[in-house]
Amino acid sequence: MKQNKLVEDIFGDIDTYPEVMSRREALKYLTLSPVAASVIASSTLASSDLEAADVKGKILIVGGGSGAIMALSRLCRAIKNPDITIIAPNDVHLYQPGQVFVGAGVMDVEDLYLDNKNYIDTDEVTWIKDEVAHFDADNNQVTTRKGEKIAYDYLVVATGVQYNYEQIKGLTKEDIGTNGISSVYLSDLEKGTSKGATGTWDWFQDLKASAKEKKPKVIFTHPNTPIKCGGTPQKMLLLAADYLKQDGLNADFQFVASLSELFFLPKIDAALHKAQDRYGFIENKLQHHLKSIDVKNKKAVFIHAWVESVYDEDFDVTENLSKSEQIELDYDFIHIVPPMSPVKALMESTLLGDTGWLDVDKYSLQHKKYKNVFGIGDICGIPMGKTGGSARHHGPILTQNLIDVMQAKEPSEVFDGYTVCPIKTQYGKIMMAEFNYEGPSTTLPLNFEEPRWMWWAFDLYMLKPMYQYLMLTGRF
Repeated sequence: MKQNKLVEDIFGDIDTYPEVMSRREALKYLTLSPVAASVIASSTLASSDLEAADVKGKILIVGGGSGAIMALSRLCRAIKNPDITIIAPNDVHLYQPGQVFVGAGVMDVEDLYLDNKNYIDTDEVTWIKDEVAHFDADNNQVTTRKGEKIAYDYLVVATGVQYNYEQIKGLTKEDIGTNGISSVYLSDLEKGTSKGATGTWDWFQDLKASAKEKKPKVIFTHPNTPIKCGGTPQKMLLLAADYLKQDGLNADFQFVASLSELFFLPKIDAALHKAQDRYGFIENKLQHHLKSIDVKNKKAVFIHAWVESVYDEDFDVTENLSKSEQIELDYDFIHIVPPMSPVKALMESTLLGDTGWLDVDKYSLQHKKYKNVFGIGDICGIPMGKTGGSARHHGPILTQNLIDVMQAKEPSEVFDGYTVCPIKTQYGKIMMAEFNYEGPSTTLPLNFEEPRWMWWAFDLYMLKPMYQYLMLTGRF
C-alpha cells in the first residue's frame, strides 16, 4: 500500500534507512524532521498559553514514577499558588522504557537514571520521602510508614504496579540472574541487585554462548494478570531470537503465555505471527501461566486453563466449561514476567474496584465512589493504559478534571483510552501499535502493523529526551 504523500515528503522511503546509526546522526535526523519539530513546538506553546486557575485545596499525590511526576508538573503549572504534597520515597527516577534496550545491549543502564530533584521543586511543593502504609479515603487522609498522618482535600493516586515474584512458588528475587533465569522487569535500583535489565543482557550473552554448543530450550512467560507494558514479554522473545539469528544460531523458543492470542488487534496479531515466523524456532503455548519453578533442576510448572464448548444432547444446549491441566516443561534458560498488582496499601484500602485496580471512570479518571480522588498511570483499573504513553495522555485529562472538581463542576475532559506499545520485532525495527477504546489510533498515517526502522530510531534516541524535558515537566 502506498504511503501517505505527506509522510513520504518528510521521511522519503522510511524503510530504507540503515539499522545502525550513531546517536548524533539519529538525533539530528529526528530533531530536524518536520514531524518531531512540530510536535515539540506545538506542545511547548500549548503548555505556555494556559492561564493558571485560581482554585484552593490541599492536593496530595502518592507515587514517584512517571505518572506522579507528570501530574505534579502539570498541576503546578495549571494552578495559581498550588498547595501540593507529594509522597515519594525515591530520589532516583528510573526511565523504565529504556530497560528493554539495556536488556538487549543497546543502552547503558546509567542512561536510565534521572534525578527526581529536577522535577520536584521543594520551594513550591512539600516532598515527603516515604511511602503510604494506609489509605483512609473515608476521612481524606493517609498514613505513612513512619506513622505520619497526611490530610488532603484532593488525592491523586499514582503508585504504579507491584511485582509479585514470590507468587511463583519456588522463586525468589535472589534467583533472578542465576541458573538461567532472567527478568527485565526487575529494577536495577533494588538494593543489592543489578540483575534486572543489566542481568538480562548477561542472559542474552549466556544464551548465545550456549547456542554455539547445543540447541538450548528457552521459555518466555507472560502472567495471568494485567502487566506494565503488555508487549514487553514479546519484545524480549523477538529480540533474543534476533540476537541468535545474527550469528546464524537458533534454539527451541517457547512463548508460554496466559494470552488467548498474541495481540487483541487482528492486524497486530497477524504481524506478530509473521515476525515469529522470520526466525523459525518459536512455538507458542497460549492460555498458560507459570505456577511454580524448580530453580535447581530447571523445571517450570504451568497451569493450562481454557474454556471448552460442550454439547448436551439430553437438554439440547451447548455449555461453556472451564477446564485446566498442569504441565511441566524443562528449560535451559527462562525469562520470567512476574504477576503484578497494586501495592499492598491499596490492596487493603477501599479504593479498589471489581477489577482489583483503582476504581476510576475510564473516561474522566475520577474515582467512582470518592469524587475527590483521581488516578493516573498503571494503577488505574481501566480497560487499557498500563504504558507510559497512556500516562502522558492521562496527564492533561486528570489536570483539567481535578480543577473542574475544585471549582465545583463536573469533569469536562475525556480520556479516549489511548495506548501505545512499541514492539521490538528485531534489532533496528519496531512495530508501533497505537490504539484506544475504539481500535487503532495512529499518530502518523502509516500501516501501524509494519515494523519500521524509523520507530526504532525514535524510541532509542528521541523518546528519552522528550520524556526527560517535555513529558516529566508537563509540557507534552
